[in-house]
Amino acid sequence: MTPVPVGEKIARQMRLNEIEISQFAHLAGDPNLLHHDAEYARKTRFGSIIVCGPHISSLMMGLAAQHFSQNYAIVGLDFSIQFLKAIKARELIDMEWEVVGKQYKDSLNGEILDLTGKITNEQRVIAVTSSSKVLVTKEF
Repeated sequence: MTPVPVGEKIARQMRLNEIEISQFAHLAGDPNLLHHDAEYARKTRFGSIIVCGPHISSLMMGLAAQHFSQNYAIVGLDFSIQFLKAIKARELIDMEWEVVGKQYKDSLNGEILDLTGKITNEQRVIAVTSSSKVLVTKEF
């Protein structure tokens, strides 16, 4: 069994600028002008460039992978995300995962961790909620 405790939290604070948002959206194949064209985005209900969904999803998955891979081999098994509010360029966000459950699996030689996550914006409003299952083990 791994010593990952239920209740363990993983957190990161960050801010994405317009160039980073546009570059990621291009790489992900997302041509939506909300991620690339400041003038267009300014005229929408968002008022500025916003981060694309695949970018947010990647950041959340990467946060868990970065944390657990320091001590374990990790494989993502399931990931779900709900977008509640757009995240604007240059907006300071707090990303967080919490281990809410775990179960050892002999057949996998490791633990399946249940995680819940969220992203909160500068106004302390939850912009994204998520859940995940990851397998952590000492070896594959």
